[in-house]
Order: sequence, then structure tokens, then C-alpha cells
Amino acid sequence: MKLEKYSFGLGDRFGQQANALLRAIIEINEKGVPVVPVWNKSYREHVIVGTSPEDVRFTADNAVSSLNWTGNYYVDADHINHENVDPFIGPSNYFTIDVSKFIGQSIRQEDIRKFVNKYTTHFRRANILNISKNSENSLTTFYKIASKYLLAIKQAGKIYRHIESIKGKHNFITEISIDETDTPQSPMEMFLILIAIADQGIPIQTIAPKFVGRFNKGVDYQGNIQQFAIAFENHLILIKYMIKEFGLPKNLKLSIHSGSDKFSIYGIMKSKIEKHDAGLHVKTAGTTWLEELIGLACTDEKGLSLVKEICLSGLDRLEELIEPYWNVINISKERLPHPDEIYSWSGEEFANSLRHNISNPKYNSDLRQLLHLGFKVAAEMKNHYIDSIKNFENSIAENVSENILKNHLNPLFL
Repeated sequence: MKLEKYSFGLGDRFGQQANALLRAIIEINEKGVPVVPVWNKSYREHVIVGTSPEDVRFTADNAVSSLNWTGNYYVDADHINHENVDPFIGPSNYFTIDVSKFIGQSIRQEDIRKFVNKYTTHFRRANILNISKNSENSLTTFYKIASKYLLAIKQAGKIYRHIESIKGKHNFITEISIDETDTPQSPMEMFLILIAIADQGIPIQTIAPKFVGRFNKGVDYQGNIQQFAIAFENHLILIKYMIKEFGLPKNLKLSIHSGSDKFSIYGIMKSKIEKHDAGLHVKTAGTTWLEELIGLACTDEKGLSLVKEICLSGLDRLEELIEPYWNVINISKERLPHPDEIYSWSGEEFANSLRHNISNPKYNSDLRQLLHLGFKVAAEMKNHYIDSIKNFENSIAENVSENILKNHLNPLFL
């Protein structure tokens, strides 16, 4: 199974927008850009919402059937590890193996020495991005990087082989995620990580590193855009080199996690992948759920009341909601609206505060991040929330499709 050059991850917290999301993919294809859909949902999201991997497969298959999509499509077991992979193996054909928690954990010194000795010659002769210099200091650095990452990649190998033993070698896509860490990977770190992946025999088709800057949930990129541009291009160049030197899959490409709403860097990514004739995978999640809330707020008083209830509960439970996402959220309590203000809002005022439009003076990025996490509150409402969005399916679906197409796919690929 070979992942296409351009792929787009479609997060759908409550599984009600599969058709709307696929319509956006169909439209970008009709414009001449062959992007394939990847429905993604993590174990953590399944636990919170009360769904299963089979539910994602069901909604994806139904959308494909009802809209007569004839291209390939994928169901991503997002951010899985050795503890939770098994329920995903049947319904999924794309596995994002997350080994971030093993980064920096101790490994036997003998394993590190064997690895470094095996690849010292490759390291010394590498002439890519100035990552290798024939000095003792550089070899010492190589050893330190192996100490930091080797256990994590070995763990990825174990998980990959477990999946392969059940599904077969050619029946799924493998992605490795190393983005949920404290610091971005340098070119030299990526060099060693990709060597270790090749050494493990993992046919990786996409890799998700941590980039410089912050990729907070639901809001734009925060950081030095020029530094991001340099890092992004360096990774593209390095991947091309590693494919040639180490026999990694020819379609290996970068994956951008928390990729929704990163409007300020979409143009950079577009220009760099065109320059290097590279592929790209962008993973989105909560932007779909936020469009549901915006749609509900603009429907009638019942819809607006429900959205306010979710918002006010989120304010009360802020610390609880942040805890699982602390490293991808940056909320200032002082900038959140007061409950009395929220009570007074009309539907349009609520939508303007939540809709990701930085030119609107009412837009509140802190509120948007809070409600990005507030799907837990809606999940506890069970059928009450689902029934509400079903009642206004057409208007909400239109918002969802337009958001993905005009705000995400078009800037990235057109």
C-alpha cells in the first residue's frame, strides 16, 4: 500500500461530518490537485467521545459510498502505541506510531555503541546540511543523539512488526510521530532518527517531527516564520538524501501535526514542496468540531443556548480540559470572556468570537483554544449534542466543507 503524494487528515470528533469533509477533498481534486483523504482519530479522542476505531471506518466507508469517491482513502490509527494499538488493527489501514514518550529514556550502552559503530562511516561521509563534520565533537554528538532517540525508534520497530504480523506487510501505511516533545529535532537528530528507522526495517511513508515554534490547537502558528521555513526545507532536503542513501521508501514525506488553522505557514509549505517536488501530509482535528459549534450558534436560540452551556462549562473546567493537551495549548485566562459577557452574546457575536478570522476585532484565540478542548463537555451530553447538530446538518456541513477547502486545502495546494 503506497500513500499518495498529497494527503490530508480529516479529524471529526463526533463522526457526523464525513460527507462534508469528503466534499472538500472532491472539490480540490476537481481543481486538478490529487489529494487523498485520511480520516484520523486518536485513542484519547475515542475514550473521551465514547467511540471506537470501527466507528471511524464505518463513517469513512459510508461517505465514500454515498459521494461515489473512487480514489484511495485511509483510516488513521492516530497516535497509537504498544498499549492501545490492538483495537485499531482491524479497521485501520494507516498507523501513526507515537513513540514520543520513549525519547530520552535510557537504553543499554552496548546497544548505543553497536549502533554508532555500525553507522559511523555513513555519518562521516554525509555531506548534507553541514550536519556532519569529521571531528571528535561531532561523533560525541552523534552518540548523545543515539542515546536520546534509539530506544524510541526500537519501540516503533516493535509496534510496526506487531501490526505487520496481523495485517501483512503491504496492507497499511506507517507514519512515525516524534512531535510531542519539548524541543524540535535538529537536522542531525533527524539524520540519526531516519538511519535508526531504516535499521529497524520500518517502511515509513511519512514522519511527523516537532518543528520550531508552537502548533497550538485550533489557532495559527506562533513563532519565527523564517526559522520554520528553514527547518521545513532542511527536513525536505534531508528526506530526499536519506531515501537515496538508505533505501527508505521513495514516497517518504513530512507530516504536519496540529496542522489545522496554521494559515501563516501554509504558503511557505506550498512553495517548499513545489521547489523540492516533495509530498506532504497535514493532519487536522478540532477545526471540524469548532465549525459545528459556529453553525449551532447561528441557528436558533436552542442551538445558541447549547453552545453557551458548553462554553461556560469549559470555563469552569479549564484546568481539567487543558491537562491532556498542556503542550499544545496556550490560553490566557485574563483574555477569556467573562461568563456574563457570554450570556449576553447573540449567535453572530458568539460566532465572531470563535470563527478563525484575525481581521475581525471580536475574534478571541483563547476562547477558540478553550472550545477546541470543550468537545469533552459535548461528549458528556451524548445524544443531546448529536441530535442538535443533526437537526441543522445542512448549514453545519456547508461550514465544514468551506472551512477545509477555502482555509486549508486551497492555500496548501493551489
